[in-house]
Amino acid sequence: MESAIRVLFIGDIVGTPALERVVQMIGQLRQRYRADAVIANAENAWEGKGPGKREAELLFAAGVDVITTGNHVWENWKSRPLLSNDPRVLRPHNYPPGNPGGGVAVVKTPRGLLGVLQVQGRVYMPPIDCPFRTAKRALEQLREHTPVIIVDMHAEATAEKIALARYLDGSVTAVLGTHTHVQTNDARILPNGTAFVTDVGMSGAFDSVIGMATEVALRRFLYQTAHKYELAHGDWRISGAVVEAQLPSGCACAIETFCLPMPD
Repeated sequence: MESAIRVLFIGDIVGTPALERVVQMIGQLRQRYRADAVIANAENAWEGKGPGKREAELLFAAGVDVITTGNHVWENWKSRPLLSNDPRVLRPHNYPPGNPGGGVAVVKTPRGLLGVLQVQGRVYMPPIDCPFRTAKRALEQLREHTPVIIVDMHAEATAEKIALARYLDGSVTAVLGTHTHVQTNDARILPNGTAFVTDVGMSGAFDSVIGMATEVALRRFLYQTAHKYELAHGDWRISGAVVEAQLPSGCACAIETFCLPMPD
């Protein structure tokens, strides 16, 4: 009988209060889901922007193996040296060359090596390099190290996320969508063995508009002008997904999403 590897993916962490709560829960979640590795999306971990050194250190100390981010990582200047200096902190790989960091990592787990790739969509997003072709090129290198590869597809459009998953079906273990902060009800394994969910959801204050204070979000929509971003507080929850893959093939055999309460 083949052995298996289990990977816990924590959805977009929104704000420092959420980060501190997530850090408290990682150990128990790792035990609960018998996870061999943990990936966390921390694109919004510092005041709704990318993580700095402190945020990354807290997550790594709590047991996170790889941190992914997204388009908001560029809004915190403290993220840039972090991307340059720590290969475990990723940004979407299809940003043009010359930007700090990269979107590919290979880390050790008790079950062997785990590959992680992050790409970003282009529909309703900045017109950066093609995520489909970028992913294909990156996978040629990653698969030289391990067949177990998790892809964070950071995108706005559901169709683009589904299309990438179909494009990569059979060549990666899982494609997990991030960015929209709303967990979708479509977790499944595609025909050739790739696990997929359109969005893993948000880790933060659910008494909000995707993590933002409701009154601020309403002013933005009502008046169509800029209003200062404010984090919400209340109804704290952690969202994400757990993927199980067979070894040595790297094919997914199970995917489960979760959305659990965090301490007040």
